[in-house]
Amino acid sequence: MIKAIIIDDEKNAREFLSKLILRYFPKKIIVLDTCNSVSSGVEAINLHNPELVFLDIQMPNENGFGLFKYFDSVNFEVIFTTAYKEYAIDAIKHAAFDYLLKPIVYIDLLSTIKRFEQRKDSLQQQERITLLLENITSNDTYYNKVALPTEKGYEMVKLNTILYCKSDSNYCKIFCADGTEFLLAKTLKYVEELLNSDLFIRTHKSYLVNLNYVVKFDKIDELKVTLTNGEQLPVSFRKKESFLNALLKKK
Repeated sequence: MIKAIIIDDEKNAREFLSKLILRYFPKKIIVLDTCNSVSSGVEAINLHNPELVFLDIQMPNENGFGLFKYFDSVNFEVIFTTAYKEYAIDAIKHAAFDYLLKPIVYIDLLSTIKRFEQRKDSLQQQERITLLLENITSNDTYYNKVALPTEKGYEMVKLNTILYCKSDSNYCKIFCADGTEFLLAKTLKYVEELLNSDLFIRTHKSYLVNLNYVVKFDKIDELKVTLTNGEQLPVSFRKKESFLNALLKKK
């Protein structure tokens, strides 16, 4: 059984999520406590040592992100519960945390629990938390670093070190400027949504390119783009106009 705690200042939200878990996951998840604030949540975590915490973001007195400062090390996984278009959703995604949009529905809860079970461990958990806190306190519109989920855990990668991303069926290969490569069990579409769209642009159905590394665009013969490392990548006819617009806008 997965030991869980719910932290949410809204009584109805706590009760609804508890009932949802009890109805659909009675033999998989046990809710040990429900708490209405960060402070009471900290007490419950210290008492019960849960594996999973459902954490609301917007709460009076102290928001959900304040929870982490009470622990020297975090040995539980967090699933954020949040309102639609919450300001912090991008920060949460960049740090590779899961979130549930309110009102929570069964199908979203199911897929989130499945991902939790597949992870099994908290590899690089502290690095992800550090990245998350850096993201939410940043004054920048875009984030400088992203947590990329690999087979071994997570790689904390600076966005501007990524040369390009290549689709490989249901996987995606990440190629970095220093020659490092990562294979993600994610689609190129997932990666495209995660990265900064002003910096990365699709040149082809199979390629996502960092504009900072583009040195040449050949549109005379075969449509292709040349990167700073000399690699040449295809540009599809359908992507030509949007790629040119993004390139000219950047320049």
